Amino acid sequence: MNQKVLILDEQAIGRALTRIAHQIIEKNKGIDDCILVGIRTRGIYLAERLATKIEEIEGKSITVGELDITLYRDDLTKVTENQEPLVKGSAIPVGITNKKVILVDDVLYTGRTVRAGLDALMDVGRPAAIQLAVLVDRGHRELPIRADYVGKNIPTSSNEKIVVELAEVDSIDQVSIFDK
Repeated sequence: MNQKVLILDEQAIGRALTRIAHQIIEKNKGIDDCILVGIRTRGIYLAERLATKIEEIEGKSITVGELDITLYRDDLTKVTENQEPLVKGSAIPVGITNKKVILVDDVLYTGRTVRAGLDALMDVGRPAAIQLAVLVDRGHRELPIRADYVGKNIPTSSNEKIVVELAEVDSIDQVSIFDK
């Protein structure tokens, strides 16, 4: 089948990120003590875009970091019994202890990626709070995780796939849904 339906185009993605930026500022009463941390790969680019929009709105910059959660995934097999999770490839330029961390990802589905991100963050420091911003929430949670900021809710069936493409990686900005 493989039918592709465009859900968000470049303008819709931009509007969704602008709305999320405003919500982050409003909920946190500004951006003092806030840090955006994008989950690799597309979450990083979304976090950078949010930082740009927040700076346009607030007139001051917000720190952006990136998180590699690969070794924290519970759906990957371990190479050895003694393998310890590492925050390998993560780059958070400031300490996160006592800061409000806004974790950013492209799609929220089962919640397993976010859970891995939470574990990785806790190995970096002890934030005052962790909030979650996602471009797309497609439902089907396996874990009790809910996003604080959502660009678009897209109810899906389990035989559908959401594909987020960003210009920084894919040369185009769009979100599509496919039948598997």
